[in-house]
Amino acid sequence: MADLTHQEMAGKLMAAGFERNGPSATALSDPIADTPMVVTLDQLRPYDHDPRVKRNPAYEEIKASIRERGLDAAPAITRRPGEPHYIIRNGGNTRLAILRELWAEMKDERFFRVPCMFRPWPERGEIVALTGHLAENELRGGLTFIERALGIQKAQALYEQESGKPLSQSELARRLTTDGLPVQQSHISRMQDAVQYLLPAIPTVLYGGLGRRQVERIAVLRRACERVWERRALAKHLTVDFATLFQDVLTQFDTKPEEFSTRRVQDELIGQMSELLQADYDTLSLEVDDSESRQRALLSEPAPDSTAAPPAVIPPQVPPPAATTPRPSPPSDAPAAPDTILPTAPPTTRSTATPTATEDQGQAHQDTTQQNDRDQRLQAHIVSPAPTTERLQSIQRLVADQMGDSPPDFEADALRAIPVQAGGLYPISDVWYIEPGLDVPDRLRVHIAQFACEIAEEAGLASHVQPSTGGIGFVCGAPRAAAALPDASAPVLNLLSALSGHQEGVARSDPARLADDLAPMLHGWGGTTSRLSDTALVKLFRLLRLARRLADLDAGMPSADAGSP
Repeated sequence: MADLTHQEMAGKLMAAGFERNGPSATALSDPIADTPMVVTLDQLRPYDHDPRVKRNPAYEEIKASIRERGLDAAPAITRRPGEPHYIIRNGGNTRLAILRELWAEMKDERFFRVPCMFRPWPERGEIVALTGHLAENELRGGLTFIERALGIQKAQALYEQESGKPLSQSELARRLTTDGLPVQQSHISRMQDAVQYLLPAIPTVLYGGLGRRQVERIAVLRRACERVWERRALAKHLTVDFATLFQDVLTQFDTKPEEFSTRRVQDELIGQMSELLQADYDTLSLEVDDSESRQRALLSEPAPDSTAAPPAVIPPQVPPPAATTPRPSPPSDAPAAPDTILPTAPPTTRSTATPTATEDQGQAHQDTTQQNDRDQRLQAHIVSPAPTTERLQSIQRLVADQMGDSPPDFEADALRAIPVQAGGLYPISDVWYIEPGLDVPDRLRVHIAQFACEIAEEAGLASHVQPSTGGIGFVCGAPRAAAALPDASAPVLNLLSALSGHQEGVARSDPARLADDLAPMLHGWGGTTSRLSDTALVKLFRLLRLARRLADLDAGMPSADAGSP
């Protein structure tokens, strides 16, 4: 066969059989692996769920650097399936905005064509992108507290959409940590409170940079005032609820962040509460301070990465009552109530002055004092140190992480496990802890007698228990022969008589009957005796704790060791 000439070969190549008859590709598919590429500003968009709302505080410094040196690192980009534009994958919206400004100002091609690193859109793309932006912003520019809170809220919505069910705070914290954004459950709780209660009232202050510590102070103040409001508003017909009152008061302080003062918020809130509740301002202020100090003790975080061996604790595990009940009035033969048990503090007066440096120093001193009080209270619950090792703690953390739980934390668990709630003349919020102002024999006897009277009153024995200035603080009178006690009351009187001690002229306990009645009276098993109510049981535990301390004081133990077992 003769060789084809160039003209013949060209003719065959141009024949109809080589014509394009399929659809033309309008765009190339995205790479399936990380690939460097150059894109123009027209092809690139910022990430639309970027948690940063306010301008990056380092914006001008970053702009000056890019103007002089260009981009030091190629931003990571990606693209959602089916969309025409690329988006910033994690952290880079600020740099993209700067490039647009520089291109508009200088028309320099190096600001228009951007070297980038393309990364394929992952299966969990939205969650990966959002958590990536949160982590990157945290490292580079530092988000405000509310921006981070809103980002976490958006992440929770994506996680719940992915799993098809609501997530608890602990489960949300675990998933965020798995995706490279470690957040403690306690922080998530504060963030959710800020979004729900604070953002509608003070958006300017929050976006202006109100920090976590200040947000926590407001949250503690809100809870403390709400508790006082609920307790005092039970028998009143008010035209406003606490949630509305709190929002109305807080809205008045949505000004410049540097002018915001938690003290002024507290002053105004307590002032309006006193007017609506028709209560004395100073009394309300003391009650709020007392409730607030308890909340701080419960919510304060332990120091991280502690290497000390966690000590053992013996918390009286008593379930709280099912519902809050109005505080009962004291029995007619109960001892006169001393001053309300509240932290001793000078009367508080309302002030409208702008906070000063002295006020800030006073707040710092107050925070230090409260932290010291918390540490002392924690030590007061410690019975003996429990030996442990770093390896054991590592195993506990690993198991907790695999189970989706929080690792055991003695300091946090101790102060959460101890407190209970029981009404009465002296409401009980902690069975074990004894306030310094209570740690004297006379006051201990008054409280012991009151708890004994309240236990007796519940059993129909109000007239059989009398306060005493000596001994344990109360005595039990013997019932008249003509008036037999009900079956449910006799075991309670027998128990109180045994606790009060054998004194001349008073009822004596029956050891044989007490042995038969004690188990069914305390836990309900092994007999027909009526079991003490949960409230009475809490008061009995508190009575025993105070009686033990009274015995220590009578034996010469100094008051400084009030919290020790």
